[in-house]
Amino acid sequence: MELKGNKHCIVVIDMLNDFIDEKGALCCKNGVKIVPKISELVDFAHENQIQVVHVQEAHRKNDRDFRVRPVHAVKGTWGSEFIPELQPNEEKGDYVVQKRRHSAFSFTDFDLFLREEEIDTVVLTGVWTNVCVRSTASDALYHGYNVICISDGTTSQDEDMHVSGLRDIDIFGDIFTTEEYKEAVKSKFSHDEKVV
Repeated sequence: MELKGNKHCIVVIDMLNDFIDEKGALCCKNGVKIVPKISELVDFAHENQIQVVHVQEAHRKNDRDFRVRPVHAVKGTWGSEFIPELQPNEEKGDYVVQKRRHSAFSFTDFDLFLREEEIDTVVLTGVWTNVCVRSTASDALYHGYNVICISDGTTSQDEDMHVSGLRDIDIFGDIFTTEEYKEAVKSKFSHDEKVV
């Protein structure tokens, strides 16, 4: 599969205690399984000067979101903190986007940051495939970005939800495994002067 775009950004969505830890308020039981793949991709990004953005759900105490979902990821609490294995690395230029809705684009500075960095392609990882990942993917398309979703770097509460999210994203984006993405980047690097 041909790799789209000339400047990519690895987006790590909601790899937070409340979503990944078994004591988390909205624990995604499959979330811990994707940590190694996301870590591998983040390391690859750092080695190849690809921007990494960590998206952090950080609700206010009485957020409207809690009318339809349990209280979770309240800003400043343990639940909203990044899991130990996937801490943003400021020294390597990682950027953090805080959000209060499903999409990383909704009422945040994510789009402004991407435009300032002249990024044209978002590469999505994290949880949940059928909710926050899919919402971010849709908004990325609406904002004019190429969309890539990493199938083994995203997950949901169960396989049906995960596959459903990937199926929707596949309509307007590209689906790669971690290894397929890395190989595609390496291949494009060898043919282009600059890819990312």
